Amino acid sequence: MSTRLALLRRGPLVLGLVALVAALIIWALRLPSAPSVSGQSLSGQVVQTAALRDRPYLVHFWATSCVTCVKEMPALVAFHQAFAEKGLETIAVAMSYDRREYVEQFVSERGLPFTMVHDLDGRWSEAYGRVGVTPTTFLIDREGRIAKRFVGEPDFEDLSRWLDRELSRKLS
Repeated sequence: MSTRLALLRRGPLVLGLVALVAALIIWALRLPSAPSVSGQSLSGQVVQTAALRDRPYLVHFWATSCVTCVKEMPALVAFHQAFAEKGLETIAVAMSYDRREYVEQFVSERGLPFTMVHDLDGRWSEAYGRVGVTPTTFLIDREGRIAKRFVGEPDFEDLSRWLDRELSRKLS
């Protein structure tokens, strides 16, 4: 009888521990918030991620010296063109070590259709966790959370599927 009584007394404690572990797992799995960062685009426009609330956006770190970045740029352009009319904003961030004239020439020669920021002071890279490898891509949901992160060439099919779902989802 004393064993049964001991188990009954521990029941609420065990239940509380299970609830605590479940809450910690849910907390750990929640999506991190995207940083609020601002800068000036190559065209002179002010770019503020905080102003993009309620719409999805993509932040793509790249460099003209990055072979993978150059190779996948046409796919990024196609992705942007497929979703821009549906509300996606694309911000390409050229790394601080890239020479401005190289970035401007690259953008001009290819007619890149999205917002281009040259991260001269490293503010964007720092805000997104000290990005050092290019390409690195972040997809931000309409609630300002980092939903996807790719280091290396992004999976544009995966991004497209996610974005289709995100654009059809009601905001909470």
